[in-house]
Amino acid sequence: MKKLISLSLILMLILTACTGGTTQEPVDNQPGAEEPAEVGDIAEDGKYASEQVYKYAYAEEITTLNYLVNTTWVDMSVSANLVDTLAQYDKYGVLQPALAESWEVSDDGLEWTFHLRKGAKWVDFEGNEVAETTAYDFVSSAKYILTKKNESESANIVYSVIKNAEAYYNEEITDFEQVGVKAVDEYTLVYTLKDPVPYFESMLTYVSFFPVYGPFLEEMGEDFGIANSAILYNGPYLLTEFEPQMQRILTKNNTYWDKDNIFVTELNYKYNKESMALGGELFRRGEVLHAIIPPSNLDEWMNNPELKDKVSPDRLGTYTYFYAFNFDPKFDSEYEPENWKIAVNNSSFRNSIMAAFNRIATMTTEDPYNPEYRIINTITPPNFASQNGLDYTATSDLAALRDTEFFNETDALAFKEKAVEELTQAGAKFPVKILMPYNTNSSYWALEAQVAKQQLETLLGTDYIQIALLPHAPTGFLDGTRRAGNYSLMKCNWGPDYADPQTYTDPFRRGGNYNFPEYTTEVDAEGKNLYDVYEGMVNEAKAELVDLTARYEMFADAEAYLINNAFVIPYNVSGGDGYVASYVLPFERPYAPFGIATVTWKGARLLAEPISMDEFNKFQEEWQAARDDALKSAAK
Repeated sequence: MKKLISLSLILMLILTACTGGTTQEPVDNQPGAEEPAEVGDIAEDGKYASEQVYKYAYAEEITTLNYLVNTTWVDMSVSANLVDTLAQYDKYGVLQPALAESWEVSDDGLEWTFHLRKGAKWVDFEGNEVAETTAYDFVSSAKYILTKKNESESANIVYSVIKNAEAYYNEEITDFEQVGVKAVDEYTLVYTLKDPVPYFESMLTYVSFFPVYGPFLEEMGEDFGIANSAILYNGPYLLTEFEPQMQRILTKNNTYWDKDNIFVTELNYKYNKESMALGGELFRRGEVLHAIIPPSNLDEWMNNPELKDKVSPDRLGTYTYFYAFNFDPKFDSEYEPENWKIAVNNSSFRNSIMAAFNRIATMTTEDPYNPEYRIINTITPPNFASQNGLDYTATSDLAALRDTEFFNETDALAFKEKAVEELTQAGAKFPVKILMPYNTNSSYWALEAQVAKQQLETLLGTDYIQIALLPHAPTGFLDGTRRAGNYSLMKCNWGPDYADPQTYTDPFRRGGNYNFPEYTTEVDAEGKNLYDVYEGMVNEAKAELVDLTARYEMFADAEAYLINNAFVIPYNVSGGDGYVASYVLPFERPYAPFGIATVTWKGARLLAEPISMDEFNKFQEEWQAARDDALKSAAK
């Protein structure tokens, strides 16, 4: 146990505040904790706006308010501000108590006991009190998520760690009392894990561990989450107005237990299907307070003396992007899915695409000023995790990939020649049709797709491949493309759910809805199915729960195996909104390199003037220094 505690503390230094074998108490004396601001002092001598009402235009509507089921980023960005949970990250990425005032873990690392604060209220969308948030609400949530018919997308996160949860989900047991989620009383919640999980605390900030008021959930039945009146609220905001594809207004919840740290009183979102294209003009007219400046408009802003000081980069995000080959095509017959199945199950074919893909040229469509900055050669991004001072991406087999340039014209043509020979023998016909979707809401994705198509077809030849671009509307984009298997090659993204490299294996798990790699029929020189080999490597890494160095090395080898066999092509780490015009100082909002902390508004304030490039760099430098101190303090 001592070794587990020590390794957890190392993890805590890097990412979060783990407390193996200890009790987590409020940390008001740490750099990450702040004294609540005095009401009426919001402007702070002109630094902040006197009116704290955020206005924004959006094009992609949420699909549901049922946070127990859906895990899309758009949906979670709303839910994360409506419902509070046990713990939450502060602006430096240090885990702080929230609905749980304190907690402790047993010496064997299996039993986590949380002591809930009293008086945290559930209210309706008009702020009328309904009930108190209690430990029973976390049991109700877990039971709903683990009930298979509810089709929760976050069920696997819960049953991957909680005792007997997977057996209940698979209906091998029917008594929920056997599942490791217990309310000892109204204010004492116990999670029992099936194995020690050194990153369990970080998982608590995800929607899969959000509470729900059981009697209300039962009353709503299948209508839970279909409207703002069909959920209850215990978080910092109420969804007081919700008219799909018209507007959504989030109003400060004055019954929230930590209301003194909510400064933006209203989040006012207006639907505008042209918001991406019109955002800059809406900002100049004062109709929105944050706008993405598309690459196509960036020169106009940077070269205008009146506008250049209103542009700044956004903080780098936590999502990684990669191009995925689909092994279970479900697209229309005109794109020849059976022919695609033959091609995609050939390593030479996949490697020919990978070697021919000039990622830097393609990234220029999104970031013309510094495209190399965001290119990565791994699925897990650098600076996400490390052990003994070694970044995860420099670990084991991933180290060889980190500085590799995949784009190589000679290799691409050599792979093509080999693929043509092998695929011809396998019965494939040429050119192989490649269906590539993109989201029409993005200001650059269409151009990026055009560049990728032109570049790949030019190098490899249209006698070898023909790429068909598939524009898709933003609403329902994933349901219509990736999840439906309606693509051949597609840019996908993934954001981590907790503080461990395991989270970046989730898109490729058996039964997932990314690129369905378990359907590959390709075998290695020993006759072993490639996905079976990968899955075995991942399972071996998952089983190592004490020696985190060995665990990281095994996950790194598995990730390198996936990339070296060209199941995916790593692309870039997200750059937030890219370049923006904004009154929002991102460094005052909660931060974590994983989960949904960055979409919450707790602690955020609106500036009196838009942030400039120089101001952004200054604030970022100050924030980084303060974060380093906060993590060191939390690790003590």
